[in-house]
Amino acid sequence: MRFSPKQRRVLRWWQPGSPDRGYQVLICDGAVRSGKTLCLTLSFFLWAMTTFEGKSFALCGKTIQGVQRNLLEPSRPLLEALGLDCGGITRNRMAVRLGGRENTFYFFGGKDEGSAGLIQGITLAGVLLDEAALMPESFVEQACARCSVAGSRIWMSCNPEGPGHWFYRNWILKAEERKALRIPFSMEDNPGLTPEIRQRYQTLFQGTFYQRFVLGEWVAAQGLVYDFFRGEMVRPVPGGAWEEWYVSCDYGTVNPTSMGLWGRQGDTWYRVKEYYYDSRARHDQKTDEEYADALEELAGGRALRAVVVDPSAASFIEVLRRRGWRVRKAENEVLSGIRKTARLLQAGRLVICEGCEDAIREFGQYRWADKDGGEDRVRKEHDHAMDDIRYFVSTVVERDLRGGFCAGSVERVL
Repeated sequence: MRFSPKQRRVLRWWQPGSPDRGYQVLICDGAVRSGKTLCLTLSFFLWAMTTFEGKSFALCGKTIQGVQRNLLEPSRPLLEALGLDCGGITRNRMAVRLGGRENTFYFFGGKDEGSAGLIQGITLAGVLLDEAALMPESFVEQACARCSVAGSRIWMSCNPEGPGHWFYRNWILKAEERKALRIPFSMEDNPGLTPEIRQRYQTLFQGTFYQRFVLGEWVAAQGLVYDFFRGEMVRPVPGGAWEEWYVSCDYGTVNPTSMGLWGRQGDTWYRVKEYYYDSRARHDQKTDEEYADALEELAGGRALRAVVVDPSAASFIEVLRRRGWRVRKAENEVLSGIRKTARLLQAGRLVICEGCEDAIREFGQYRWADKDGGEDRVRKEHDHAMDDIRYFVSTVVERDLRGGFCAGSVERVL
């Protein structure tokens, strides 16, 4: 396997004779598909197994499933080819052997503020934090604090966020103070990426997403959230057979309620119809039952797989369930959902059809909030169709991506 100079530096930074050996932390940040995660994972395991015996280590991602998918699945065949016996995974841990040595690797998910308690109390000789910028600061700091074994080291990877992000302020800018070696990656640092694939990724993103995920820059989000969205991206509803149907809903009482009817043909999802009601503008507030009637009319007798609903709409969810609809509470992480929606729209896997006027209008109005030195935020206006679209992408389409039917799309960007 061929490695670039930066990848080789990651693989060797801890070895005797390396000019980087004095650092205690390694940070690899930069563009997507730049080859940083695989070499980081290989280096972490090789360091752990040639340096320690009978110790505990942690592999951390936003979720445990992400740890297995993003870290173990790509690296395990290579590690075993190098002589490591990775054994089986039991209760989110894995025993790894090399010669007469054995160490235990635990898997942790840093999804929210409560996740810090999951890793508290364990004593570690090292930790690898994949997608560190997507984890709460409390989890990252707690994971680092667990590394109290003599000779322990910390390994981190991430894609850029905004310059107000806690990881940029407290780790990137303070790398020397924290005795951290920062190695920024670009797509050119991945020798396994062909020019054609590199060009595909470069055309997949625009605006802020291009600067962050292609150029690897920590830049502020400004202007329209979906600044690439143009009228020519709106298509007529296609003919032919449909494979499955969903409705997504952002429910409001005083605020507008937005619903979208989604149909799938092949590997593409189409928003074929919508319902949008602004009770404040109409001076008439609807009941849950009336919104349920509107949803039934939107479905038009189609057999829906499920209705994806804002998880805070408890009373509306109950009405739908009593009427026999299968309801799925939406995944509601805003920034992650925006990224996923943007890349699917640009890849042509998510299509807004003619007639969805309120969604089209909101695409031209949905903006990033003015920066106040903090992390990315969107303005809480013109966001109701935007929210129901984001709910659908995060809750339904991402499931299909993981399952493989959209194999040509971007599996992992964050």
